[in-house]
Amino acid sequence: MNKKLITGILFVFTISLFASDPHPYREMIDNAGNADKYSNASTIVIFDSMDVEVMESGLSYVTHHTLTKVLKAGGSRELQSLTFGYDPQSAYVEIKEARIFRHDGRVDTVSLQSVLDHTAPARAIYWGAREKILPVGHLRPGDAVEVITFRKGFTYALLQQTDERRSDQTGDERFIPPMRGHFYDIVPFWSRTPVLLKSYTVSLPLEKNLQYQVYNGELQSWSKLDQDRMRFHFEKKDIQPLQREAHMVATSDVATKLLLSTSPDWEAKSLWFYNVNENVSFNLTPEIIAKVEALTKDCKSDEEKVSVLTHWVADEIRYSGLTMGEGEGYTLHPAEMTFRDRCGVCKDKAGMLVAMLRAAGLESYAAMTMAGSRIDRIPADQFNHSVTIWKRGEDDYVLLDPTWVPHTRELWSSREQQQEYLMGVPEGADLKTTPVSPPQNHPLVVTGKSELKSDGTLTGSFTLTADGQADSQIRRNLTRRRKQDWHHYFDRELFDLSPRIQVKSLRYNDPYDISQPMKITVDYEIPAYAQTIGDKLVFIPLLAKHVFGGRYTSPYLHMRVGQEERTYPFRIGCSQLIEFEESIRLPKGYKTERLPEFETVAGSAADFEAGYETKRNRLQFSEKIALKKRIFPAGEWKNFRHAIREANSVREEFVILIKK
Repeated sequence: MNKKLITGILFVFTISLFASDPHPYREMIDNAGNADKYSNASTIVIFDSMDVEVMESGLSYVTHHTLTKVLKAGGSRELQSLTFGYDPQSAYVEIKEARIFRHDGRVDTVSLQSVLDHTAPARAIYWGAREKILPVGHLRPGDAVEVITFRKGFTYALLQQTDERRSDQTGDERFIPPMRGHFYDIVPFWSRTPVLLKSYTVSLPLEKNLQYQVYNGELQSWSKLDQDRMRFHFEKKDIQPLQREAHMVATSDVATKLLLSTSPDWEAKSLWFYNVNENVSFNLTPEIIAKVEALTKDCKSDEEKVSVLTHWVADEIRYSGLTMGEGEGYTLHPAEMTFRDRCGVCKDKAGMLVAMLRAAGLESYAAMTMAGSRIDRIPADQFNHSVTIWKRGEDDYVLLDPTWVPHTRELWSSREQQQEYLMGVPEGADLKTTPVSPPQNHPLVVTGKSELKSDGTLTGSFTLTADGQADSQIRRNLTRRRKQDWHHYFDRELFDLSPRIQVKSLRYNDPYDISQPMKITVDYEIPAYAQTIGDKLVFIPLLAKHVFGGRYTSPYLHMRVGQEERTYPFRIGCSQLIEFEESIRLPKGYKTERLPEFETVAGSAADFEAGYETKRNRLQFSEKIALKKRIFPAGEWKNFRHAIREANSVREEFVILIKK
């Protein structure tokens, strides 16, 4: 028989065999939809299933099973290689199976021999993290990729099929969570791509008391007794990508999530954090004691000692994470190690400060917090940052953050206001929230005098003073640059006021000296600043343009406020008070023809007022903006938006003078 004919018969037979394949995925893939149905998506997750088995020690084994369909060419690129990160000191991950269901009916098994295991890219934190990469290969729209992984470790886990319920005796000791015997998980039920079904099942020994809570939505759930274990199941269908809004809070604060924990309360977590670090992290050496004595010898009060030591750790312990091996990631490095290496991440800087405060005779402990998002009441480990607390008196704790205050006059960054934290203290503590920092703690005040001449030339001077976070925004623009480049920063900021500006004098504080607020004084002349139109002079007062109004110094001016209504809460960097006062001498023979008027805004989120008035031959301009906190509910958007829009309108509205 002709070889080509035989080949053709075999091909037809193969296709018909796959066409009659009773595999349930075939129908699921075909019915999942296509690019026409999901026009904004490149892929769609048909199912995402996670099965967790918790051991008596708290160690958990996790099977993760997904099936994802390619809708567009962009999805082919997204799925052509899949990455699974892990830290070998505390977790193990294994890719157990991967298959491709082709759009033409074929099923290809992805060879696991091609899996790559290499050091993960790192920046600033070098703890030995690794990645496993699964090369899936070329895909086309209509193809679907199935992947099954096993993981074990502190959070997500499963390894080889040994007698898993005796894992403590089979080399799994390092994978048992630090808070031994307890289990927690944080399960996001949101996605950047559509998900038809996401499910999560967890099985625990009967004696473990699991508490859980669904936030920001609803899940279908059930539980049942399974011999000597209790099984809980949660699922959600038809998950659509979150429609994000400008300046919104973290996704985890508004999207559906599931929190689970066997820890009884936050007090238990507080005690664990205290005990796991107390005999490891704060031991004093003669070198540390000598350094503390030298730094604090001229201090007249405990407050002075705290300030000096906080800023020494902030400025002298550079942010760079080197692994200490066992305990990395949840144990603060020994103070001796951090002091010797002069480096560490937030937890190590916090621990270094605890040790130095104790060397100075002050009572101090470490604390945990979550920078950037909310911590909810279920005591799962919702932390990404560590700070220091000074016990100033009975029930009087002062927060200190040596990570966030380099070259900052504050000891605790007010960019962390309205943020939950947990202290690691010997008596245990409940979850607390940092208070709102009033806007007057962060003033940016600019005052100036100027003279406008009949030819349009403007001469004058202005002085900017700032404190709190407003101070640090100015200061860091300089300290993050080389000293020889500082003049470029000022040139750019002043050029934004007018490209014709001629700086006669520029004076400012040493940005490295945080003993006094930042102060900048500028003497200037701007030829042809006002435009001459017939017998009129048209201009915007210089300070009305908001000096130092760049995105970093004055981020409020650059917020996207076109959206009239909001669904989600929003946030800014920090509360702030902004004030401008300018007195302008008018040219002889001119009077005001047009003075802009602005609406006064007052509310729980923001205040705004601005205006002009003339006194003899002078035009007085004033403006005041108060941004009252860092995080705002959606209902305060209208008030906040109104204030920002009015502030920006001041920068655009012209004053018109006319000859008398």
